[in-house]
Amino acid sequence: MFNDYEKHFNEEARLVILAALLEEADYRLNDNLLAKVLQVYGINRGRDYVRNQLAWLEKNTGAVRLVKAGEAVIAEITEIGIDHVEKRTVLSGVMRPSASRS
Repeated sequence: MFNDYEKHFNEEARLVILAALLEEADYRLNDNLLAKVLQVYGINRGRDYVRNQLAWLEKNTGAVRLVKAGEAVIAEITEIGIDHVEKRTVLSGVMRPSASRS
């Protein structure tokens, strides 16, 4: 049960990260701001957790591009990530966005 919980938890965090990046005018946020966004959704983990999820997204899906800026990591959503959030494709390991309700 706990393995499934951790998997679900990480998949949801990855979706929240991608959705937050998509909302930005330049599609970018740093790891500290992403940690604060995750806290709003009840995902209270530190910057190391955020950095691990960002690295996972970059390596396993190509949904983000990462740039180191001093001590910060800047994440930018890619077309693949946008397509997932906008429901045009499905990325394994990332929670699917909810269906629209009319």
